[in-house]
Amino acid sequence: RLAASVLGCGKRKIWLDPNETNEIALANSRRNIARLQRDGLIIKKPSVVHSRARVQLRNEAKRKGRHTGIGKRRGTANARLPFKVLWMRRQRVLRRML
Repeated sequence: RLAASVLGCGKRKIWLDPNETNEIALANSRRNIARLQRDGLIIKKPSVVHSRARVQLRNEAKRKGRHTGIGKRRGTANARLPFKVLWMRRQRVLRRML
């Protein structure tokens, strides 16, 4: 807990050298923890990667029109593209023709 506080991260991001447990157990001050970090007995683990590569691939496919069949639709046709919007578009086209 103290090491996490000194290194400015959570407890799960701290690596303690399993071969030096006795020496680490004796460290009871921030200065001691900082010294152990300098010696490499306590290390701050890197943050875990949460890749968006699969999401980007899927969105790319959706742009091409994949994965949008009947079985994938949750909302009504009106919810997905409102009749009102279609009507407005149609009216604007007709008015432009006037």
